[in-house]
Amino acid sequence: MSNSRLLLLTVLMLTLAAFFACKKDAVNQSTLHIRLTDGPGDFQQVNVDIQEIRIKSAQDSAQWITLSTNAGVYNLLDFQNGIDTLIASGLVPPDTLKEVRFILGPNNSVMVDSVLYAMETPSAQQSGLKIKIDKKLQLDINTLILDFDAAQSVKIQGNGVYRLHPVIKLK
Repeated sequence: MSNSRLLLLTVLMLTLAAFFACKKDAVNQSTLHIRLTDGPGDFQQVNVDIQEIRIKSAQDSAQWITLSTNAGVYNLLDFQNGIDTLIASGLVPPDTLKEVRFILGPNNSVMVDSVLYAMETPSAQQSGLKIKIDKKLQLDINTLILDFDAAQSVKIQGNGVYRLHPVIKLK
């Protein structure tokens, strides 16, 4: 075999090996989409400032994985009656998803009788709101729809201060 044929064959074999190595890495990942929805409530607005979404898997229960998050203030009441929105996505290990954590910003509010009130979020800005999931992820695309129940989550205190005590369920 001539040197040029041997060189061409070697380059072809290396290219194929690199292609299959990249394909193998992609196969060992799951795509995870987290969507947000809400049930009906008695408020005009319930605005939640979502800054970051993190997940924890069974494989590495000590480490949180930060997903690509569509950060912003979401009026939960915009996502009722079958409407939802994508809030985060990313490639994650194909493992059992144990928890989802919402990191909230300071711009949380509730509108009652056309008056907008700031809403306190105890510890949600530091440690986040944790939701236990315990769901096995498939090797392809996984979509979780989280129902952030505004009606049950917003509480008024005796002093007129509104607080967010999240009630979030996996649908």
